[in-house]
Amino acid sequence: MAEVTTSVQIVLPQHCNGYSKPRLFGGQIMAWIDIVGAVAARRYTHSAVTTVCVDNLNFLNPAYLNDTVVQEAQVTWTGRTSLEVRVDSYVEKLDGSRERVNRAYLVFVALDEGDNPKPVPPFTPQTDAEKREFAAAEERRRIRLSR
Repeated sequence: MAEVTTSVQIVLPQHCNGYSKPRLFGGQIMAWIDIVGAVAARRYTHSAVTTVCVDNLNFLNPAYLNDTVVQEAQVTWTGRTSLEVRVDSYVEKLDGSRERVNRAYLVFVALDEGDNPKPVPPFTPQTDAEKREFAAAEERRRIRLSR
């Protein structure tokens, strides 16, 4: 099973808009997604990485001031020098239950010391869920390349 990288944040006033019930800025959660995704990619490739694109990002539920946001990142696919990472973001309630805020798919490229793309270790899905994600990632890649 692919290693999961986890990040936890508490939504603070500087992360929110000014509404009467302050809501987390979409741009803030996007920044957190990029960071936890990059950490997962760096751990997998054992190298520096750069974000190529955020392929898909849907906001399903809000996060509010003082909410705990938990993010889980996992490699879903690799190519020759690139890899896809899925990041799921949740609001975690005080009782430990979670509600998904969003899911994002990011593509990173591994870099050598000269900032040139370098080969990444191949990802071989093991579980049925990983195999489904891998096949879906290949379809997302096909669509990206056709644009």
